[in-house]
Amino acid sequence: MSARSFLGLSRTGRTALLAVLGICFMTGLAFASVPLYRLFCQATGLNGTTGRAERAPGGVHRSITIAFDANTSPKLPWRFQPEREQEVVEIGARDMAFFAATSRAAQETTGTATYNVTPAIAGKYFTKIQCFCFTQQTLKAGESQRMPVIFYVDPAILTDPDTKDVQTITLSYTFYPVDSAGRAG
Repeated sequence: MSARSFLGLSRTGRTALLAVLGICFMTGLAFASVPLYRLFCQATGLNGTTGRAERAPGGVHRSITIAFDANTSPKLPWRFQPEREQEVVEIGARDMAFFAATSRAAQETTGTATYNVTPAIAGKYFTKIQCFCFTQQTLKAGESQRMPVIFYVDPAILTDPDTKDVQTITLSYTFYPVDSAGRAG
């Protein structure tokens, strides 16, 4: 079979078909890039992205300080803050921290949180078991809510030469409003 008879198309037809296939491939890649990037970041800890797990491995009798930071988009009329600014936790042990949110809006509002861990190199060792950032949060006018995050610091942080000087890990959240279509705005 010659290249000329490829699918019975002329040279112009083959070029058009390849262009359409290329566009379809690039469109699919664009849609897949966000979940693929998220998986890559969770696996590598890139940009302070944390991992997820079902349970903690167990404490190793070494401690690290976890600092908590909370921010709110100016477009979301909430007051959002950690209940404690920091705590010392045992590496490998399951721990829990609480954040508090209060709506200052006159009507029900919905927000969603993004998170980050600094220093970024520690992100792959900070693992969440349960977190409010994985779901949208809705508060009625004037309503307050406590939001837990259950986490642990992977003991592998102790054997990574790049993290030998890390004494404090900061977990930071920012809440953004969600529009009526369910998108963060």
